[in-house]
Amino acid sequence: MISILILTKNEEQDLPGCLASVTWSDDIHVFDSFSDDRTLEIAKDAGATITQRVFDNWSAHQNWGLTNIKFKYRWVLYIDADERVSESLLNAIIELKPDNNSEFVAYELRRRDFAWNGKWLKHAQMSPFYLRLFRPDKMRYERLVNPVSIPDGPTGKIEGFLDHYPFSKGFRFWIQRHLSYADMEALTRVKDLNQGVTFSFRKALFGKDFTEKRYHQKGLFYKLPGRPLIKWFYMVIVRRAFLDGSAGMTYATLQSIYEYFIVLKSKELLSQKKK
Repeated sequence: MISILILTKNEEQDLPGCLASVTWSDDIHVFDSFSDDRTLEIAKDAGATITQRVFDNWSAHQNWGLTNIKFKYRWVLYIDADERVSESLLNAIIELKPDNNSEFVAYELRRRDFAWNGKWLKHAQMSPFYLRLFRPDKMRYERLVNPVSIPDGPTGKIEGFLDHYPFSKGFRFWIQRHLSYADMEALTRVKDLNQGVTFSFRKALFGKDFTEKRYHQKGLFYKLPGRPLIKWFYMVIVRRAFLDGSAGMTYATLQSIYEYFIVLKSKELLSQKKK
């Protein structure tokens, strides 16, 4: 008794596997940003309900979807096309019966990222936990990219893994996608500076709510100098990415390069403002 929400934009390669992992639901929604490949054909063949909207930014797009898509059930599991619901996660959802746990409005689950060689990056992740199972009327998102989930009520945790294959389309696609992410992250950073947004060190470290902690942690992190090196050190030493071997070290380095993209784009935007 759970609806599925899948966001797509030219996902003919990854969508079949994603859809195959959620055939247990009879209410699958593909929220598409006007794909021009076989994405819609694949969705229709799978019996999914298709909704289209021009993509502007992540939070606005996701918030529109939760408000306007007519889900059949009270609970929604949100996944991307390069993600798969594992058997362990499905079993956990079946056992959970979220409608019988009315005190929660969302559940935090663990995502399992895989490298290009199929290796599970068990340690090389900034944070593997995400609020993906929720009541759509009790969820909203903030930030242009890498949005923060803001639940309107208490949250719980669920076992099992949501499997993620970020390199399914190769390194070139990963880098191109993260260049666009860097543009939006830089816009968010500059916007916060212009509006004088403040972040709490106390909430970043000791906040009881995971989402609130993550929001303030990201805000404070973007104020630090030398962020690419800090991120690399955090992933390699604190998160112990070295235990994932060469794949973990490579992924940590790629994430640091992505952070440097954000630094460069932020400087570019700030210099344009001064002219």
